[in-house]
Amino acid sequence: MMMKRVVLDSSVLVAGLRSHLGASNALLRQVALGRIQPLCTTALFLEYEAVLVRAEHRLVHGLDEAGVARFLAAFAAAATAVEVHFLWRPQLQDATDEMVLEAAVNGRADMIVTHNQRHFSGAAEKFGIAVLPPARLLKEIEP
Repeated sequence: MMMKRVVLDSSVLVAGLRSHLGASNALLRQVALGRIQPLCTTALFLEYEAVLVRAEHRLVHGLDEAGVARFLAAFAAAATAVEVHFLWRPQLQDATDEMVLEAAVNGRADMIVTHNQRHFSGAAEKFGIAVLPPARLLKEIEP
């Protein structure tokens, strides 16, 4: 099976760090094992960082800013950088969701993985990009 090219919404990274038992954490482990190819733009990476260092998330996931930086460095090493050649805005109501969609379109992603599927409904499908929650992607890639 060919490796899935995916763009992870920041909600997946947050959930993956906040709970070691959920599908989001299992998905991050699949990324670390090289079974999923995450795609990321510079703007989206900076959004990941801004979200993960928020005090409310750090209280739950237990990482200080240096720990978040180490996690993001490992994530960046696993990710494929995507250059944004075309801006498709406006497609969505939230500017941070637009960054996810732009990374997916410009990176020719197979799918966007998010806990907020309704945020992307309609727009991603225009570009032939599936929108799935983490648990559904795990079912697709596990033997």
